Amino acid sequence: MIITTSRLFSQTRHLLLTPTALSRRKIMDVHIPPKLVVTTHNQYKTPDHLTVDNVRPQPLDQFKDWFEAARTTVAEPEAMTLSTSTPSGIPSARVVLLKLVDDKGFIFFTNYTSRKSKELLENPNAALTFYWKEVSRQIRVVGKVEKVTRQESEEYFQSRPLGSRIGAWASKQSSVVEEGEVQERYAKLEKRFGEESVPTPEFWGGWRLIPNEVEFWLGKPSRLHDRVQYTRQNAPDSETPSWTIRRLAP
Repeated sequence: MIITTSRLFSQTRHLLLTPTALSRRKIMDVHIPPKLVVTTHNQYKTPDHLTVDNVRPQPLDQFKDWFEAARTTVAEPEAMTLSTSTPSGIPSARVVLLKLVDDKGFIFFTNYTSRKSKELLENPNAALTFYWKEVSRQIRVVGKVEKVTRQESEEYFQSRPLGSRIGAWASKQSSVVEEGEVQERYAKLEKRFGEESVPTPEFWGGWRLIPNEVEFWLGKPSRLHDRVQYTRQNAPDSETPSWTIRRLAP
């Protein structure tokens, strides 16, 4: 077998590469397409219509109507994208679960030392987005957050499954950890608490987003979607919120 000089050099060079360099070379050898092109064009065909005249006067009531209707066909209608940002305006988003809608706003629960909570403490402006593909509906909410009362947090925490309550103690949410560290901490806490009542951690609780803008979106053919926007006209702490309702261009 004849081995050319260039081929021999290539093989020798490969043997001299460090593990790190080999890892980098493997990554470089993988074919990466120059761009990702999405060519599908889904056409939304919804029989109902969304207008300024057929929505409820209060956006929270309109949300409750849509949510109850979505429960029959949407797998997890409570899943929502929570968008927060730092004081300098750097955004971050993640999916969390809605747990309650009261007469003031939307409530979810989390670790108060998590990234989302730290950003909410520094900048209370936030946004929520619900997207229900099965019914071609979307809801956007913009407002300011406040912590719920300790009693509200404790009532909800005690309603969670035992594993979720122990998990809240085990996870220092958003902190850097070693592999298996959280599971090891969970196992120790599981032995510590046993089947007894697990107390609500001081670092865990609820946030309420009080909306000042809510938009309802209904998918329509040719991208001519129905969009109705509620904009608050008085202070968030008003007992009876006043809203301007307008139709937006798709």
